Amino acid sequence: MDEMNLIKNNEDFIRKMQEEDPDFFRHLQQGQHPEFFVLACSDSRVSPSAISQMKLGNMFIHRNIANQVSNNDDSFSAGLYYALVHLKVSHIIIKGHTECGGIHAAWNGNNEEELQAWLTHIRNSLPDRKDNEEMSLDELSKINILKQVNNIKNHPIYKAYGKGIDVSGFLFHLDSGQLEKII
Repeated sequence: MDEMNLIKNNEDFIRKMQEEDPDFFRHLQQGQHPEFFVLACSDSRVSPSAISQMKLGNMFIHRNIANQVSNNDDSFSAGLYYALVHLKVSHIIIKGHTECGGIHAAWNGNNEEELQAWLTHIRNSLPDRKDNEEMSLDELSKINILKQVNNIKNHPIYKAYGKGIDVSGFLFHLDSGQLEKII
């Protein structure tokens, strides 16, 4: 897809939204009130809004490789704080997916220097490979989601401001499009 297709697709989007609701863009200008804070993988195939058919404004989304919760990630911490304190989201979702490249890289010993700091976060979320070599990437993705749900519940921002906010974990299956609730 080139830039001209991007512009054409945007024009189609505008036309469709205005047909459904002539005031759609005026409503967007009035602010956001999302129900969900979503932590998802950066993978281009797994857009949370697209796979759940959520309209703009329903999800406040933070994305990074392999949907990691890190206390040292200022961007994530700021997003979580903003979602909880200012947007008053009512639910947090950790959304991973099958065939995750980040999980694959961490599990299979990728040694690219530029990725090592982030891959360390991912490796710390996975079981010891020596004792679990037979595990599939999909099983590892589920384990990672469970670990990130636990990590967010122990994150200082969540502990300070997330009282009563549910945290769920979901796995998106690339082979079928199914969104499976893990926890």
